[in-house]
Formats: sequence, structure tokens, C-alpha cells
Amino acid sequence: MRKFDFVLVATVAGVAAAAPASALAQGKPASVPQAPGPVQTTRASNEGQLAPPKYPAEAPHPTGQGAVTLEEAVKRAIAHNPTAAAATQDIIRSEALVKQVRASWLPTLNANGIYQRLDDDRRLATGQVALAKSQEQGNLTLSVPIVSARSWVNWSRAKDNVEIAQLAAADTKRTVAIQTARAYLTIIAQRRVLESAQRALATNRAHEDYAVTRFEGGIGNRLDAVRASTERATSAIQVKTRLQSLQQAQEALGVLIGVDGSVDAAVEPSFGPPPSVENAIAEAGHNRTDVEAQRRRVRVAHKSVRDSWADYMPIVSATFAPFYQNPPTFTQPQTGWQGQLVVQLPLFDGGQRYGLYDERKSNEETAKIQLEGMLRQARSEVRVSFEAVQRADEALEASREAQKMAREAFELAQLAYEAGATTNIEVVDAERRSSDADIAMAVAEDSSRQARLDLLSASGRFPAP
Repeated sequence: MRKFDFVLVATVAGVAAAAPASALAQGKPASVPQAPGPVQTTRASNEGQLAPPKYPAEAPHPTGQGAVTLEEAVKRAIAHNPTAAAATQDIIRSEALVKQVRASWLPTLNANGIYQRLDDDRRLATGQVALAKSQEQGNLTLSVPIVSARSWVNWSRAKDNVEIAQLAAADTKRTVAIQTARAYLTIIAQRRVLESAQRALATNRAHEDYAVTRFEGGIGNRLDAVRASTERATSAIQVKTRLQSLQQAQEALGVLIGVDGSVDAAVEPSFGPPPSVENAIAEAGHNRTDVEAQRRRVRVAHKSVRDSWADYMPIVSATFAPFYQNPPTFTQPQTGWQGQLVVQLPLFDGGQRYGLYDERKSNEETAKIQLEGMLRQARSEVRVSFEAVQRADEALEASREAQKMAREAFELAQLAYEAGATTNIEVVDAERRSSDADIAMAVAEDSSRQARLDLLSASGRFPAP
């Protein structure tokens, strides 16, 4: 008897039919080659012989848009993701509002033309025409605001809102980048789990071949062979499930970066050593775009309260209007001009200005409270993320040790089975534990990467400020 190979390949054959089990159920022994070997082992299928199924090639579904690195995925997501693009439009809209507010204190020039037709001339008792039946009028009106403090203040506030929109857009892009990175890491984790399922399938296929060989050679029993075939079929189902999960993760990444199709992760990113808690907390208050945007809102709200004096200032404007009248009348010459200087002083408005001041003061206090809460939340996220990195690294180390011991236990159970000391139920149990340990290590690796990403994003280091 020879020990069958423990296959550690990343890509193996796919789902196989349960032909060996069905043949064994009919009690048809047959001669097969003695070497159980890897999964590509083939056997002749003659009358009365047990022939294993042909395993089709099994590999991840090819991605429609190829593979990208994490840096490239983040750049493409920021440039093409609909959420990020909408945030950019918010900046453009804020800039347009600045132009609208600025127009209220800039000079305006309007031209007017009137043609009037009456049924007949209007004459005086002396027969002189007082109002012609056909009249043409035209004028230009130039309005120049001289003192308009409220408009000036509103223009300044509008410009501040542009900066807030820019910071809000940067925060939106930061959120998109983090979502993209998580999707990228999910693909890597799903691939690790898929590789573990494929290794388990390859191992179970080799064990099935070996159990069938023993049974056909008169050494083993049908129960061991059927049990091995069952494990192989179960592993094939798991591979199919993992393939579907990987495809879904690749499609999710494609949606985030704004392409029509699935996208794969090219390489595993390296986030480098994590920063210390003290440095991360200090950086969170300056590098995070959400904190900086809220800090800017506080400054704008305070400025709005400070500029409430503009509501009490007079408004001074001047107008100049040349005109043309054809035919001229008794009171209107054919050409001329007129000018006005208008001073408007608000004396009583029913308390509107006091209400506006109270509203602005409340907005300022609300912004301060929100900033304080956001800073507290940022510091908490840093501490939690730092603790998560430490615990994830410890769990990863333990999972590696567990994986090593599970594989060793599987090899020992396999040797005992080949020596005839046990049935293959110990082998099946050990293989399951080894597969579970592989999956647990893949999950632990993903948790470690995700924890590092959380720490970098909580401190404002990801994406780069």
C-alpha cells in the first residue's frame, strides 16, 4: 500500500458525479490501477468495472474588465463612481450660487422698448395733437448699488459654502475609496477561501480514488469507498459556492469603480506597519476630511453670527436712465435722461432681524456640538481599530498554528488508515478539520487586513490626505 498524495494545488477539477458510489451500491467490483495518485488518475471502464467520473476543469469565472491594483481601483472609483461624481456636481452648484449672489451688488443695465398704437390722434380743442396715435419709446436703465452690506455678506457666505462643498466632496470620495478597498480585500479573502475549498476537493478526490482502489482490490470495504465519494461530492458543492461568492465580490468591485463588468484584484495590498495610537489620534483631527468639513462649518456659522450687523445697515443705490420719445409730448421731450439716488434705511421689520440672529446663533452652537461629537467618535474609532489590529494579528497567528496542526493530524490519520489501524472515518474527520482550519486562516487574514484598513481610515491616512 502506498500513501496517496496530499495535493496543495490552487486550481483543481470541478464538480464530479457520484458514479463510484452508485457503482459500489450495485456491488460491482472491478480491477483498477494500484496507484491512487492525484486527481488526474484515469481507469479503464470495461464491463463490470468501476469507472470514476471525468472531472471537468474548474476555475474562477474570467473577469470582464481584467485585474487592477488597489491604488488603481481607488483612483478609478473616485473618478467614475456615481456618488463621487454627484459630489463634484455639488461643488459646481455651489459655485453657481456664488455667481447668483454676487450679481445682487453688481451694476445692472437694462434696455426697454415700447411701441404704442392708438385708434386716432388725441387733439386739444385748438386742434393741436396732444398724443399721437403712433408712439415709440425707448430707454436704458443703469442701476448701481453703492452700499449693500447685506449682499456683500451673503456673497462671502456663498464663497464659504463652496469650500464646505469641496470638503464634503472630498469626504464623499474618502467614503467611496474605503468602500472600494473593502470590496478589493473581500475578493482576496474569497479567493483564499476558494483555494482552500479546491485543496479540500483535490484531497477528497485522491482519497476517493484510494478508497475505491482498496475496495476493488479486496482490501477495503464499500462503506469507506462510499464515505469518500460523499466527501468528494460535498467538497465539489463547496467549490461551486465559493466560485459564486468570488464572482459576486468581483462584480461589486466593478460597480464601485464605475465599469460594466466584473473586476479582479491583481495583488494583495501591503498597508505597512500601523501607526501608534497617539499619532493616529492626533492625525485623525487634521487628516480626516469629515472632521475638517465640520470644523469649516463651525467657522462659517460663527462668521454668519458675526456678520449680523449687515442687517441693520442702509442700502444706497443709484440709477441712470437715458430715454427716447417719438413723437415728443408736452411733458416728455424727444430725448433726455433722468437719475436717482435712493437711500433705504430699515427701521422696523417686525423682529425679523432678531429672529435671524437667534437662528444663526443656534446653528453655530449645533455645529460646535457636532464637531465635538465627531472628534470624540474619531478618537474612539482609532482606539477600537488599533485594538482590532492587535487582536486580529493574534488570531491570525493562532489560526496558522491551528492550520499546521490540523494538516499534521490529517496526515497521521491517513497513515493510520493505510496501515489498517482505523477506518477512513478518522481520515474524513481530520480532512474536514484541516479544511476548516484553512478557511479559518483565510478569514483571519482578511480580518487582519480589514483591521489595518479601518485604522488607516480612522486616522485619515487612507486615502492619502
